[in-house]
Amino acid sequence: MRLNVQTDYALRLLMHLAVNEGALATIAGVASHYGISRNHLMKVAHVLGREGLIETVRGRSGGLRLARPAETIFVGDVVRRMEGDFALVECFRSAENQCLITPACRLKMVFSDAMEAFLAVLDRHTLDDLVAHNKDLRLLLEQDAV
Repeated sequence: MRLNVQTDYALRLLMHLAVNEGALATIAGVASHYGISRNHLMKVAHVLGREGLIETVRGRSGGLRLARPAETIFVGDVVRRMEGDFALVECFRSAENQCLITPACRLKMVFSDAMEAFLAVLDRHTLDDLVAHNKDLRLLLEQDAV
């Protein structure tokens, strides 16, 4: 399984905002810091804003910040909101399933159990778990005070 780029960028953006709690970050600044596409990051920020995870402050000295405390943002929740499709194999999509062995196949249940276990692990971790007391991450992501 592979997470999509939007999920990757969402988690990176959220970690950046959590490390710089209280400060506003700009899309351009975060994109430049990570060396990623500004346009892609803008789309991700839009989704995170719509989902109530970040808020935007408009105006000349505006930017982005977390909309909720980092300890209330669970990694599993972010992944679910950003991914949208966890159909690992064709038989997970019943409308499109053309697999001949579906009636007798036990693999779907194995993949389903694995996906549930994967998400259960992510559900145990918050954004705060990723950034709190992480001096090395802070050194990499801390932005200069404006």
